[in-house]
Amino acid sequence: GVITNTGGAVRVQTLPGQENYPAVNANGIQSQVLSRWASSFSVTAGTKNTALEAVGRSVSTARPATGKRPKKTLDKKAGNKDCKADIAFLIDGSYNIGQRRFNLQKNFVGKVTVMLGIGTEGPHVGVVQASEHPKIEFYLKNFTAAKEVLFAIKELGFRGGNSNTGKALKYTAQKFFSLENGARKGIPKIIVVFLDGWPSDDLEEAGIVAREFGVNVFIVSVAKPTTEELGMVQDIGFVDKAVCRSNGFFSYQMPTWFGTTKYVKPLVQKLCSHEQMLCSKTCYNSVNIGFLIDGSSSIGESNFRLVLEFVSNVAKAFEISDIGSKVAAVQFTYDQRPEFSFTDYVTKEKVLSAIRNISYMSGGTATGDAISFTTRNVFGPVKDGPNKNFLIVLTDGQSYDDVRGPAAAAQKAGITVFSVGIAWAPLDDLKDMASEPRESHTFFTREFTGLEQMVPDIIRGICKDFLDSKQ
Repeated sequence: GVITNTGGAVRVQTLPGQENYPAVNANGIQSQVLSRWASSFSVTAGTKNTALEAVGRSVSTARPATGKRPKKTLDKKAGNKDCKADIAFLIDGSYNIGQRRFNLQKNFVGKVTVMLGIGTEGPHVGVVQASEHPKIEFYLKNFTAAKEVLFAIKELGFRGGNSNTGKALKYTAQKFFSLENGARKGIPKIIVVFLDGWPSDDLEEAGIVAREFGVNVFIVSVAKPTTEELGMVQDIGFVDKAVCRSNGFFSYQMPTWFGTTKYVKPLVQKLCSHEQMLCSKTCYNSVNIGFLIDGSSSIGESNFRLVLEFVSNVAKAFEISDIGSKVAAVQFTYDQRPEFSFTDYVTKEKVLSAIRNISYMSGGTATGDAISFTTRNVFGPVKDGPNKNFLIVLTDGQSYDDVRGPAAAAQKAGITVFSVGIAWAPLDDLKDMASEPRESHTFFTREFTGLEQMVPDIIRGICKDFLDSKQ
């Protein structure tokens, strides 16, 4: 039966062969048994303060179901703490799906949200509807209780239009998970895309954008395109292009919107598998970047400020936090002076302020020694941590000692080295220090003012190395 709510009265459209089974309880809440598809979803509500409980069960006979399954005691407000995730359900609201299947989709999403165990310390969910233009129906921060979410899902109106899923996915990845809209730091971001049939636009670019934003994309496809429909599908491999990883984990298929109860639990188990959320880690939130800064006397105070500005601009691009990326800096002449380590500051503001406060040493240039010192003392303590390690060496001249040995040892310790040379820095030294492929890890500018243009290339280089190491 399809329930449509018209101002308080519950109207029930029955399906053929099911005319005798609507049962409405005293609260006007429909409890239905879909005997034809051997599944049911009953919602029972008692007095105002009892929690809304939704129970999905298979039914073998056509009798209305009675009795409740004993539930695990769960602190209702806190929710399921073992399933910390921020989830956007991207539902299909196109003419492709139609009003009736749209209602069955809402019903299914409702069952999934109940089983997830929404709560303040558990999963948070929001809904975006894909149609001609995507619409965020509600954000993560709007509801923290399952019954509020169920009500909000029930109230969703069908929009129609083309199923521009790619457009909606890109929009959701970019706009939905901001801190002001309720996304939480360090908690996996997930978009579950529901697709009836196939998308009317391209998903590949949207998938790339989502991965860059650290979002894990799942695709739940219902009613695959038939053989004769395949000619209308822009890209038959659309699922693999959009998902977080095409390893089979991030795609889920249901043959039809009817009798979906048995599909709820396996989907929920996937969404709660933290360790599988491979796209939560991005180059922005999972790297340690050490800066080795030349403080030799040939640089001079005003150029030294330009070097620090470059360091700030690179650091600024990353999500620095206790669970995210980390930054450290060492200044060197003949001696090395650790300015701050990876664990000294865990916010971006503090790191940027520490960079600004670095004072210029002035002296000679022993780059090789400085690399060995940094590998041992700065990267040593974090070498078994989860983040990928990068060292950016900035120098304006010839080193008095050998750089090749120390740089090779740093790379052997798992550190990717970028060399940035200015003015009189010899290209041979720079190439000897840089990681392979050397061309993409070696940078040079005649003037200190040229450092500014290198910032995006360095950031892109770090992200490329990070992604390559994850493939």
